Amino acid sequence: MPRKKPFSVKQKKKQLQDKRERKRGLQDGLRSSSNSRSGSRERREEQTDTSDGESVTHHIRRLNQQPSQGLGPRSYDPNRYRLHFERDSREEVERRKRAAREQVLQPVSAELLELDIREVYQPGSVLDFPRRPPWSYEMSKEQLMSQEERSFQEYLGKIHGSYTSEKLSYFEHNLETWRQLWRVLEMSDIVLLITDTRHPVVNFPPALYEYVTGELGLALILVLNKVDLAPPALVVAWKHYFHQHYPQLHIVLFTSFPRDPRTPQDPSSVLKKSRRRGRGWTRALGPEQLLRACEAITAGKVDLSSWREKIARDVAGATWGNGSGEEDEEEDGPAVLVEQQTDSAMEPAGPTRERYKDGVVTIGCVGFPNVGKSSLINGLVGRKVVSVSRTPGHTRYFQTYFLTPSVKLCDCPGLIFPSLLPRQLQVLAGIYPIAQIQEPYTAVGYLATRIPVQVLLHLRHPEAKDPSAEHPWCAWDICEAWAEKRGYKTAKAARNDVYRAANSLLRLAVDGRLSLCFHPPGYSEQKGTWESHPETTELVVLQGRVGPAGDEEEEEEEELSSSCEEEGEEDRDADEEGEGDEDTPTSAPGSGLAARNPYALLGEDEC
Repeated sequence: MPRKKPFSVKQKKKQLQDKRERKRGLQDGLRSSSNSRSGSRERREEQTDTSDGESVTHHIRRLNQQPSQGLGPRSYDPNRYRLHFERDSREEVERRKRAAREQVLQPVSAELLELDIREVYQPGSVLDFPRRPPWSYEMSKEQLMSQEERSFQEYLGKIHGSYTSEKLSYFEHNLETWRQLWRVLEMSDIVLLITDTRHPVVNFPPALYEYVTGELGLALILVLNKVDLAPPALVVAWKHYFHQHYPQLHIVLFTSFPRDPRTPQDPSSVLKKSRRRGRGWTRALGPEQLLRACEAITAGKVDLSSWREKIARDVAGATWGNGSGEEDEEEDGPAVLVEQQTDSAMEPAGPTRERYKDGVVTIGCVGFPNVGKSSLINGLVGRKVVSVSRTPGHTRYFQTYFLTPSVKLCDCPGLIFPSLLPRQLQVLAGIYPIAQIQEPYTAVGYLATRIPVQVLLHLRHPEAKDPSAEHPWCAWDICEAWAEKRGYKTAKAARNDVYRAANSLLRLAVDGRLSLCFHPPGYSEQKGTWESHPETTELVVLQGRVGPAGDEEEEEEEELSSSCEEEGEEDRDADEEGEGDEDTPTSAPGSGLAARNPYALLGEDEC
């Protein structure tokens, strides 16, 4: 009698799952409702998806997997808008791990912190974004989708044929998400491109600028967001850089959490996170600048007086430190009507549309993940109406919000455009989900060569017997020292958990507590000029006037976990009182009406 082969628990589990699938009749291609990684990994890779071509399917890594809900072709697919990035090869991951252990970190010069947009995106090259192919009303839905899929595969083929994977950055391979951008651009009268002030060149694709201002003929407003995380002189330098290279831009400075830059910052407060009490969203810096820009663009064609009145009410009613919680704030605030547009990107819109239809201006908010698009909408409204998270891909489909009866905001999911940026910089910019990084140590080394991480965190070299002696650091040493300091240990052998420590350091950088800022070309030579610039002084005074001076704040040292369960935790842009897991905020009755302005059903006093 032949000896039986070993049969593991994992194999038994997969056998049972296959048996259940056969009973349910799922062999014909329907998705399984199972959420097990072992049993559904192969099926998930073989799912039919409109964004993957035959040539690149096996190179694509799908992130933020969610369990399927229901069976059948008409059931909702929660993974329709998940992030699709190019997969790193196993050899490349192992090579980077070895380099993190062996390569000694050396500080880079200030000139290497300067980023030129021509080196990142190479205007005029194939580093473009996919355009919606021409269509007509005589085409069926299947013909339209098939045409868009072929066009998208040609777009991917040109990029991967011109550049190797080592040179290319991560960029979106999911056609469904690009369809959301197409729909938002077709709907919008004004386009807001939101960028992170610490590295705005990373978030500014010139191809989108040329398309919006040229082919579409729309006004483009560049929002330099999170100005509280960068020095005021650097913010002003970036503003003039974009004005010089892109004269058609309207530039607005914005932050949802202003602070007084004149207050000295303690480097030892890296581990402390301020928790503000009161109506924080009403103190946003930038809504009035954005209003003035929209007034200049519309030139009186839309009545924006209701928006100006709302800003005046928010400023007058902003009471910090009154002990009121988030619940009271949301109850007292006016209703914000929401239109969910889950499947609108699949429906063709007219090639030409009426501008400012029915006296309403539609403002589309587009940009990369984690630049603060949803937080900007919360800051404009004056309270939380959009859930926010530091996890890229949190906004899955676009929604519209009526700020006032004549102003409609449209929030688009974050999109990553192809570029030649180092992938480590993309990770530090919060573009790639940190919890799903296969090899985080290279990004830690990239960060440590540009800011003194080991000095700011008071780390002790793991091999140092004398604390006063100097030792060469590598990325692995920094992670091991941080794991030792924070007490991160593996479950079985109780060794230092360097992977968890690396993720924790990357989260500190994304949150801005380890602030890495890049400079425009020539900033190092003209730093003194920018620091004494009149606009720098004006920005300092403005932040001090709007910032939370004298407001009630709490600082507490929090546990900086980097395990997968931390993904539900929100970042500095998120509401501190809640998790914000819901994508659909509470809306007033009538929010489902998408054909006309829902405010026509309400009285002026209710607006």
